[in-house]
Amino acid sequence: MTTRAVDAAGVEHAKAERGARIVSLVPSLTELLFALKLDAQIVGRTGFCVHPRDKLRHVPKVGGTKAVKLDVVRALQPTHVIVNIDENERDTVEQLRAFVPHVVVTHPLAPQDNLALYALFGALFDREDEASALSLALRAQLNAAAARAWPRQHVLYAIWREPWMTVARDTYISAMLRLVNWHTLPDVPGGETGASRYPSFDLDAEWLTRVERILLSSEPYRFTTQHCDALSQHARFKGKRVQLIDGEMVSWYGSRAIEGIAYLVDYARR
Repeated sequence: MTTRAVDAAGVEHAKAERGARIVSLVPSLTELLFALKLDAQIVGRTGFCVHPRDKLRHVPKVGGTKAVKLDVVRALQPTHVIVNIDENERDTVEQLRAFVPHVVVTHPLAPQDNLALYALFGALFDREDEASALSLALRAQLNAAAARAWPRQHVLYAIWREPWMTVARDTYISAMLRLVNWHTLPDVPGGETGASRYPSFDLDAEWLTRVERILLSSEPYRFTTQHCDALSQHARFKGKRVQLIDGEMVSWYGSRAIEGIAYLVDYARR
């Protein structure tokens, strides 16, 4: 049975022709396209698309995930542009629709959603076998994580400082952490806007007293051991575990999720 290529916006896309030209505006999905062996069809990417490094050198940049250079994209004459609801601005996406035949919208909110993502790209770009192999590998990692009894913990996952920012419960990052029974605080849903999905907070917030473990991410803000040491000395966090964590492993969906789950399981066991 042929899999329908329906994206996160509910748009059904016909199978791409052999000469499809793809621009990816989502770093983790650029990596997925290469994992699906679509190297020859990737004609553009953002400056934040950095994996796989050895294969990206000759792929033209089209700006950032937010500051997309539409004139550069237009000149590349893509048949498909890959976007994400969290990563890319809605206005940019609407402008792309005016001259790109297929704008493929993605929005994975949990590691299990990568299965549908693999199936979508596999069906769209005639890479069903490669997509199936990724799905098998992901299911194995999900099963390995579920096979362990993880103690429940409340965690703070910090992604920025000045102002301090964290993640809401319905983000992909929070869903990843729940694989090892870590639950992010504050206990709020994110909704649809960036500000609510990635809320700011003050270090004197009352809910911080419930936090048992503080995770400082390597991206988008690059936290260091100095930040760990400083927070460890803060009155609110004395005696609590403050650690650095690889943000790419926890927040990148696509093919990286397979390695990311294995990383998280190992990290939680330490």
